[in-house]
Amino acid sequence: MNKTQASDYARVEQAIAYLDENFLDQPDLEDLAAEIGLSPWHFQRLFRRWVGISPKRFLQFLTVDYARDLLERSTPVLDTAFEAGLSGPSRLHDLFVVTEAVTPGDVRRGGEGLVIRHGVHASPFGPVALGMTDRGVCSLTFGPVDAADDGWARELLLARWPNATLVDDAAATRHIVQQIFDGSSEAETIPLHLRGTNFQIRVWEALLRIPPAAVTSYQDLARRSGDERAVRATASAVARNPIAFVIPCHRVIRKTGPFHNYAWGPVRKQAILGWEQARFGESRDEVRSAA
Repeated sequence: MNKTQASDYARVEQAIAYLDENFLDQPDLEDLAAEIGLSPWHFQRLFRRWVGISPKRFLQFLTVDYARDLLERSTPVLDTAFEAGLSGPSRLHDLFVVTEAVTPGDVRRGGEGLVIRHGVHASPFGPVALGMTDRGVCSLTFGPVDAADDGWARELLLARWPNATLVDDAAATRHIVQQIFDGSSEAETIPLHLRGTNFQIRVWEALLRIPPAAVTSYQDLARRSGDERAVRATASAVARNPIAFVIPCHRVIRKTGPFHNYAWGPVRKQAILGWEQARFGESRDEVRSAA
């Protein structure tokens, strides 16, 4: 992870936002390159390096029709994952995630007595802040690409844990962030220290069973969380997910198709889903076709 990667994401994010706003005009490579101030050759190279496919191919992943088709194709994959009781083996880079809920006493005390080590790092999707207690990761949040400093990260942690002791320790959090986003570290268990109601934690654990390159709807997630009538409560739990990307709330979309309703912005959601599709979706389709 480095500043160049963060800058690359900022440019790709700008291109995706432009595509989202001008989709009906089907902008070509020259239009996109001009929008972000690069030559077509440099933009094509940047985009392929970042996502692994051409901008034209990526555009398909942003369409409503593709989203609906993806929902339908993901159903058998999710059925298998949930029936097997998976909670991590199909995670990105074969990470295995275990969860531990915050005690009611910790909630009442606002984190008093907890020490949270935190740090801000570059990721393929912009700056990311990670917080961890001695029991596991308690926060993973994307930040603004153009932030002047890292103050936003501390403010978010204090809003959720007002009485905790915060320790700026990027050296301690860097290894976890690298493991999550680039796979440079050897895969190992990532414990999560979650603060939420029993229902919210059930929803978050259900999200962990959704493999890369698959998506689900709020209605289906409610059913898989144990109460198919609780669609609104399920959507609220998804929105309150405190650990972005690892708990993949970006893999929940509306049945009608649009990639909206994401705490860290719809453009970032599109970027993550397209990135996963480029890396995992087509290979999985090839395996299914061969079978």
